[in-house]
Amino acid sequence: MMMIKVKYFGAIAEVTGVSEEVLVLEAVDSSVQKLSAFCLQKYPQIGNLSFQVAVNQKISSNTELSENDEVAFLPPFAGG
Repeated sequence: MMMIKVKYFGAIAEVTGVSEEVLVLEAVDSSVQKLSAFCLQKYPQIGNLSFQVAVNQKISSNTELSENDEVAFLPPFAGG
């Protein structure tokens, strides 16, 4: 088991009702894809939103997660 800090921003935080939480995951086969699937199951409403995932402040789609990683669900960025 390992602890992962998950942060939600923008509309994603509004939908989940939390800006961050700590999740305890199985250490075996814990990837960004598995975490995303878990969060989509926990908060199905975020499936309707566009987002990117960052691990330790780097955009990543399928990184293997480690104990105490920080994962952020980020809404699309507006340029300017």
